[in-house]
Amino acid sequence: MIDNLSWVTAYPEILLLMMACVIALLDLGVKTPLRGATYVLTLLTLAVVALLQGYYASAGETIMGWGGMVVSDPMGNWLKCFAALAMMVTLVYGRAYAGARDMLRGGELFTLSLFALLGMFVMISGHNFLVIYLGLELLTLSSYALVALRRDDLQATEAAMKYFVLGALASGFLLYGMSMIYGATGSLDLAEVMKAIAGGEATLKGSAQVLTLGLVFLVAGLAFKLGVVPFHMWVPDVYHGAPTAVTLIIGGAPKLAAFAILVRLLAEGMLPLAFDWQQMLAVLAVMSLLIGNLAAIAQTNLKRMLAFSTIAQMGFMLLGLLAGVVQGDMSNMANAYSSSMFYVVTYVLTTLGAFGVIMLLSRNGFESENISDLAGLNQRSPLYAGVMAVCMFSLAGVPPLVGFYAKLSVLQALLASSGAFYIGLAVFAVLMSLVGAFYYLRLVKVMYFDQPTQTAEIVAGADVRSVLTLNGALVLVLGIVPGGLMALCAQAVASLFV
Repeated sequence: MIDNLSWVTAYPEILLLMMACVIALLDLGVKTPLRGATYVLTLLTLAVVALLQGYYASAGETIMGWGGMVVSDPMGNWLKCFAALAMMVTLVYGRAYAGARDMLRGGELFTLSLFALLGMFVMISGHNFLVIYLGLELLTLSSYALVALRRDDLQATEAAMKYFVLGALASGFLLYGMSMIYGATGSLDLAEVMKAIAGGEATLKGSAQVLTLGLVFLVAGLAFKLGVVPFHMWVPDVYHGAPTAVTLIIGGAPKLAAFAILVRLLAEGMLPLAFDWQQMLAVLAVMSLLIGNLAAIAQTNLKRMLAFSTIAQMGFMLLGLLAGVVQGDMSNMANAYSSSMFYVVTYVLTTLGAFGVIMLLSRNGFESENISDLAGLNQRSPLYAGVMAVCMFSLAGVPPLVGFYAKLSVLQALLASSGAFYIGLAVFAVLMSLVGAFYYLRLVKVMYFDQPTQTAEIVAGADVRSVLTLNGALVLVLGIVPGGLMALCAQAVASLFV
């Protein structure tokens, strides 16, 4: 049954879809090289959507709509609000970069970004396997087109092909897993799946093995989308090959949506199977921390280094998710999942700043993507070097920056589990953070102590400078006073398990 509440749950998505179509049509009449009117209208749309989601989230209500297929709850609404803001910041940073590379001959960058964001919204709101899958496909199809936006660039085209082939494989894994779970439980609705598993109906039907195998495929598909080891092979190539503006679109806001579907599918849909999927997440997390950090040390290309850094950071985020249920005790769930939510939100904030500086230093005919290209940056621009240093220190987990408190909250969730296994994981994570600190601090050393290799003037618009300064300041301020964002994440996650 579709009632008024159903429409309420989908208002932001409907607005976003309408404006994406309107902007695509209006852009046909825009002739300016940097698509000024399209750009302004896109930012206004994203700002209104973010405000609407923030209003929904602050109301603190959980509303089910469209026959239980869509949910509007504080966690989802805050994640959608942050995703819209992240996309706004990405487009502010990326507009000049894209314009210098003939990526704004049409308004596809803006309209495809809006459709990608719509896919994230659907993923985050979905409470049904099919709705989540449709949102995921909308996001990934838009992302494939964005990576290939520079049609005359061989590296971008190669990256798009790799992304498409491996993305299709991941979608197949996910869909196959969902079909097996549907076969075992008889439902696509997450609440019904949860009831069937908790009530033992799946086991009574003799489908326990099918259910477990479906869970394996499901986690593998999600691991592809997160880019964690051993399903990480696309991440370095796509990060490196895609235009930097598109790399940030892929590596920023979608991480929020990936976290949301992990919680929706595993915690809300299959909590009775927590012992099984937590074991898988533990393996993924340990391998990602180990291989991501060690591989990043060997990189000379900055985008590839940040790609392997992302793999390690997502592994750290998974540690929080596997500390929620300990031997059937669910008392640590809200603490553990909220620590992971805090981690992924702060990671996206820091990533925006790092890639913003990379795009700012790039110019027409030159990609500032090697570590050596940042040599002596402090002598050329103390502000931009400071923002990059703050982001690198945060990713390394240096206090008092926000990345330190993100890591600390995940480690506290592991230690609160009190088991030897979880304490061992916490010790391993700390050791891997020390390894990771090497390549982050190496970049700071290059910026502050090496002689400049580039002498070109750094040109940036007032909007880019303002947003980048605010971005760097937030990484610092949220580290000094992290309590507000931590409380917000804790309240949002707690609403899931009331």
